[in-house]
Amino acid sequence: MGILQKSTRTKTRRRLRDLDQISEDLRSPKHLAQHKSSKAAEDLPGLGQFYCVECAKWFESEHSMVTHRKGSTHKRRVKALKDGPYTQKEAEAAIGLRTDNGPRQAAKENTKDVEVDMENSGLLEDVAT
Repeated sequence: MGILQKSTRTKTRRRLRDLDQISEDLRSPKHLAQHKSSKAAEDLPGLGQFYCVECAKWFESEHSMVTHRKGSTHKRRVKALKDGPYTQKEAEAAIGLRTDNGPRQAAKENTKDVEVDMENSGLLEDVAT
């Protein structure tokens, strides 16, 4: 028959660390040391000697790590890290929740005034014709 739900299993198999976790690694050496110490050196490629911090990947040799750093996937990840991770405030703004309700209420009041003016001007035109 085959393997059931193969696509679901393969998607989670090579899960990398998220951008906010990696940016925390770059800011805090303690955070990075904690992540590295959670893995046994015997289980890692190259006995855990070669690690790309920006991509959160382990490599078997220095040569493979150098070629990785020249590649487009590494450069794309570095560019994404320069933008910085999203904050909770940005996430809430993206779905429509706002924490700064002041300017938005003022905008609603202005639109109501415009609508009222338009209605009044429409009534005057109807009466004139």
